[in-house]
Amino acid sequence: MTKASRPHDDAVVELLREDPAFADEYLAAALDEADQEGGRKALLAALRQVAEAQGMAAVAERAGIPRESLYRALSGGGNPTIKTLLAVLHGVGLKLAVHRITPI
Repeated sequence: MTKASRPHDDAVVELLREDPAFADEYLAAALDEADQEGGRKALLAALRQVAEAQGMAAVAERAGIPRESLYRALSGGGNPTIKTLLAVLHGVGLKLAVHRITPI
């Protein structure tokens, strides 16, 4: 018997594997909404999905952190330091950027 549906996370990870450039837009959208209710957890979930699409062990190695620490940092209850966040972004081939949202 074939499953008619699959978990959302699995579908997103598959999309990210098929189109790695999608990760840029996906994480940018999650970052834009990080200050909204539930946004921080959504950002961590998006970053975790990108890491899963690239292989958690490979991302952890490129980030220079233990794989278990990567899983913990990107879990729903994770609270990564800026050092860890920047390392993980580097590990998936991205960097954090800043842009003005309102004129001064």
